[in-house]
Amino acid sequence: MSINIAPNQNTLAEALGIQLIELTPEKVIATMPVHPPTHQPFGYLHGGASVALAETVASVGTWNLIDQTTQACFGLEINANHIRAKRDGIVTATATPLHKGRTTMVWDINITDEGDRLICVSRCTVAVVPQKEA
Repeated sequence: MSINIAPNQNTLAEALGIQLIELTPEKVIATMPVHPPTHQPFGYLHGGASVALAETVASVGTWNLIDQTTQACFGLEINANHIRAKRDGIVTATATPLHKGRTTMVWDINITDEGDRLICVSRCTVAVVPQKEA
């Protein structure tokens, strides 16, 4: 079952097929299909698609923890190590907060395949700003 937390129409998450599965203060889980729209030119999962999935779960996790009426959040920094190639199926991103600060939050994200094999590991820092500055 996917969770609709905010309008997802006409977003990168929609284009990549990202589906939010779980959202708590301590964990965010989302899936993404591995198919032609998420492939690089040689038929494998594009590293950029993995990074977009990682930043999506980190941003949604931060959004869930802030006052959405007065604050906004934006990816500030992200890194990723691509561990294993994948041609098809589904990948699952699991994000857990390492730091939940007033102006930044840092998330650890593991992206795995259906066999729980690590595909990508990422760390993302998300900035929290007043909405008037956004």
